[in-house]
Amino acid sequence: MAAKYDAIVIGSGHNGLTCACYLAKAGLKVLILEQYHSIGGMTNTEEITLPGFKSDTHAICVQFANFSPAPEELQLAQYGFELIYPDPCLTHAFPDGRSVTVHRDLDQTCRSIAQYSRRDADMWRNLYQAFLEQKDSICPAFNSPPPSFAEQAAALQNLSGGLDQYRFQMQNLRSWCGEMFEAEEIKVLLGTWAVHGGVSPDEVGGGSMGWLFSMVVQHFGNNVVKGGMRNLPLALSGFLKAHNGEVRTNAQVTKIVVENGKAIAVQLLDGEEIKSRKLIVSNAHPRHLVIDLLGEKRVGEKIAKKIRQYELGESVMVVYLALDKPVNFKAGPNAGRSIYVHASPPSLDYFSRVFSEARSNLLPQEPFALICNDSAADPSRVPPGKGLMKLVVQPLPYVIRGDAADKIEETNWNEVKEAFADRVIDLIASNYIPDLREKIVKRVVHSPQDIEKRLPSALQGTNSHGAFLPYQIGAMRPIPEMGNYRSPIANVYLCGSGSHPGPGVTMAPGRNAAQIIYRDLRLDFKETFSRSGVPF
Repeated sequence: MAAKYDAIVIGSGHNGLTCACYLAKAGLKVLILEQYHSIGGMTNTEEITLPGFKSDTHAICVQFANFSPAPEELQLAQYGFELIYPDPCLTHAFPDGRSVTVHRDLDQTCRSIAQYSRRDADMWRNLYQAFLEQKDSICPAFNSPPPSFAEQAAALQNLSGGLDQYRFQMQNLRSWCGEMFEAEEIKVLLGTWAVHGGVSPDEVGGGSMGWLFSMVVQHFGNNVVKGGMRNLPLALSGFLKAHNGEVRTNAQVTKIVVENGKAIAVQLLDGEEIKSRKLIVSNAHPRHLVIDLLGEKRVGEKIAKKIRQYELGESVMVVYLALDKPVNFKAGPNAGRSIYVHASPPSLDYFSRVFSEARSNLLPQEPFALICNDSAADPSRVPPGKGLMKLVVQPLPYVIRGDAADKIEETNWNEVKEAFADRVIDLIASNYIPDLREKIVKRVVHSPQDIEKRLPSALQGTNSHGAFLPYQIGAMRPIPEMGNYRSPIANVYLCGSGSHPGPGVTMAPGRNAAQIIYRDLRLDFKETFSRSGVPF
């Protein structure tokens, strides 16, 4: 049977959809294949707990996508994509009831920081000014294929202060915060962002990560998609379908068919084979693409070995909570209105200990949980008067060898998850939300194994398509041989978070992969969009 499609995209996460949209805009006939029953991957919204309670199942906030030209280029507002801009953006709550809050207004943020240190408030303002000065260079760094290691080194060498910039990029969080701030509370305010990226206070690169996250939220806000994160993939699929593209769900790809060094088709779980005239793009985890879909025989022993060594990072557990009413934080109303609440002792040592325990395959004694106030920013996600929260618990071990608290004896996640969720709830109720337990009407716990089962791209219950480490970023992500969105098979490409610039809701890997594909097909990326009147 002749090929019906020019391009097949494996996986309907937002990067897969983004790449597909750009290919369809160029006139290619595109098909997306998604093994789950609905699209979105880690950008999905479902009624996990009770009917009418719409939880963002993984990602909840839009931060770095504010750098992206994709929403305008793909006219996503016409397909239902709309952002809400919560204020406050973030509160860091401490066990004694104190807190520090990041507001959309810089002066308000600095006043909150000044409770702990006027010097630190001035430093925050200075760091924000530095961000404004660098913003126009950060944007293209996200939204372009990465330069080679040699090109990066040459740019730093030729830049005034370039080696100081390189030092900052390599500096760990504890070192950098120690240079910048005096109050431990403010060090933790910035430092907790590194936890989102799976980076401990003592690891290379944590300082720049804490700074960039914090400044992006200060500048753009910690925004949410109106009606749920799912409306982002729905808008992307709307654009795709308007440009003659197709999406199939419940369609699990088990193999990429290769003949004479070129991918010609994909094979589904039921044996169906779908041909592609030009190319195949994978939004799957890089290890799944190389080992399972292509196979070691096709890619070679060297590539297979390297991709098996590609580090995954620590696992996460998610606790979804339907609430009878909104909760009351000990830290006060700012926390209750914040879409994110970081809750921890005012100590970087606390986070070092949690990472150490998780990496020793122990259940942490005092686990960290990102508290997501789903309904605080968007009341339309719940029935009137109700509440909805999500607790993202990380870092955690995928394989459990013991309990740092010496209380849980089981080592199987199926047996452990409810008892460990009790520990998380008890910790939060005791230190941060006294009325939490009495407000819970339904709790659903997804262990790392549950997450992996529902979403195989979340390999071992991780959420970043590979750990975000200095040797797994830029042109080295996932491995140097695949750092330009190209796989070992000439017409098979990567477009997911396992490529530059990495995890998060950015749309950048999908858009960047499309730029490489355009180049290989001798299409003009800029010309395609200038014809439609969209400023490039």
